[in-house]
Amino acid sequence: MANTTVRGATSVHGTNPQYLIETVIRSRIYESLYWKEQCFALTAETLIDKAIELNSIGGVYGNQRPTHFMCLLLKLLQIQPEKEILIEYLLVDEFKYLRALAALYIRLVFRPSEVFELLEPLLKDYRKLRVRNMSGYALTYMDEYVDELLREERVCDIILPRMTKREVLEEVEGLAPRASLLLDAMKAESDSDSGGEGRRGRQGARNGDGDVEMRGSSRSVSVKSEGRSRSPAESGRFVSRSPTRSPASPGQFRSRTPSMSPDRE
Repeated sequence: MANTTVRGATSVHGTNPQYLIETVIRSRIYESLYWKEQCFALTAETLIDKAIELNSIGGVYGNQRPTHFMCLLLKLLQIQPEKEILIEYLLVDEFKYLRALAALYIRLVFRPSEVFELLEPLLKDYRKLRVRNMSGYALTYMDEYVDELLREERVCDIILPRMTKREVLEEVEGLAPRASLLLDAMKAESDSDSGGEGRRGRQGARNGDGDVEMRGSSRSVSVKSEGRSRSPAESGRFVSRSPTRSPASPGQFRSRTPSMSPDRE
């Protein structure tokens, strides 16, 4: 009775939700001590406490022993919580393993268009995740884990349901095109560059001939500098602007009164 799906649960992809996990792994989960002791009578609310205690993701490890992560995933498939509750699991940014658990459940149960809409924003989450597998522990990241959910056929040792390609969903169901973070960053950088060029253009530019062109107004004003001679002050010499007189020669000054020579007495 403890291993049966909750009464009134709807079928997923035409089958019992628990059957989305392979029979071998499912039977190993039913026999595990963690399932019998910790997962008994869990609800959508009390399951949060167990998910917060997780320290890794994964399917099976060692001698085909199921991880706690996989046991809680089967419990979610068994109790089949409402869609709003799963979305709340996904939006909790503080507990990354709870988010990873909700992401895998959404990938298994939800429609393809909803999967893309809910999981693609998680590609901006770059936190580290520990993965427990047959060879021990490994390291991955949340964005890589979500990318595997969207592209790969097998994640955490279970086969994922087939999903319609995104291009088809955009044409048939009107799914919004995916917004690339790289394109947004490149667009913002180009906008900043074009804004800087516009400011420099309004301030004016000097061409090779020495002309100064003001480009910010409707008409361009050009001031020629070729025909303008530099003043002495500009050339580095100081010259007084008052009229100057050259030094007079000895014979230049002559007396206006008649001269009185000694011979004319």
